[in-house]
Amino acid sequence: MSSKVPALSLLETRVLGVLVEKQRTVPDTYPLTLNALAAGSSQKTSRDPVMSVTEAEVQATIDRLKLLSLVEESSGGRVMRYAHNIERVLDVPSQAVALLATLMLRGPQTVGELRINSDRLHRFADGSAVEAFLHELAGRGAGALVAELPRQPGARENRWAHLLSGAPAPSTATAPAASPQPAIGSVVAPAELAALKDSVRRLEDELDALKRQVAMLREELGREP
Repeated sequence: MSSKVPALSLLETRVLGVLVEKQRTVPDTYPLTLNALAAGSSQKTSRDPVMSVTEAEVQATIDRLKLLSLVEESSGGRVMRYAHNIERVLDVPSQAVALLATLMLRGPQTVGELRINSDRLHRFADGSAVEAFLHELAGRGAGALVAELPRQPGARENRWAHLLSGAPAPSTATAPAASPQPAIGSVVAPAELAALKDSVRRLEDELDALKRQVAMLREELGREP
C-alpha cells in the first residue's frame, strides 16, 4: 500500500515513533502495552518536544491510527498490545522507517545528527547512506515523506523534517537556539565527544529498562485479586 496518509497530529507521530523505536531497542517487550506506549510517549530523553500524555489520550490516538492501518492490535495475556504497520502502509524499507521515526521523535535534524540519533534503530555506514534514503523519501511518487529545510544563517548544514504532519510550521523550520560556546582555548576532543555520546546512550537505555520494569510491575499488581 502506498496511498497518501492524511496529516497526522504530533501525538500520532510520537506514538508511531515510539513503536518503531521500542521494536528495535526492546524487542522482548514488543508489541507494546498501552501503559508502556504512554510512558514512551512522555519520555523526557531522546524526545523533542517533550510531552506529558495520559493513557486515555494515547488510546484515542491508537484508535485513529488503527483506522489508518498504521497500528495493529493484538492480545497479549490480559492486556492489549500494539504494533506499527508503517513499512506496509507507506511502502518504504526498514532503513527509511528508522529515519522517519527519528525525525518523529526528535524533530528536524541534519544528516549527521540523523545518523547518530538513528544508530540504535539502524546503523548507517555513513552520512551519504542517510542522505540517499532521505532523497528517496523526498522523491516518492506517492508523495514526499520528508523535506530538506532551507539553511539558516550561520548553519553549516541543512536540516530535514518529516511531512507526516504536513509541511513544517515556520517556527519549526528556524534554526535551534545556539548552544553556549566553550571558553576560549578549550577544545573538546573527538574521542571525548564520542565517549560522552556513548554515556548518554547508556543512560537512555538504563532509563528505558527501568521504565519497562515499572510498567511490568504495574501490570502484575493490576492482575492481583
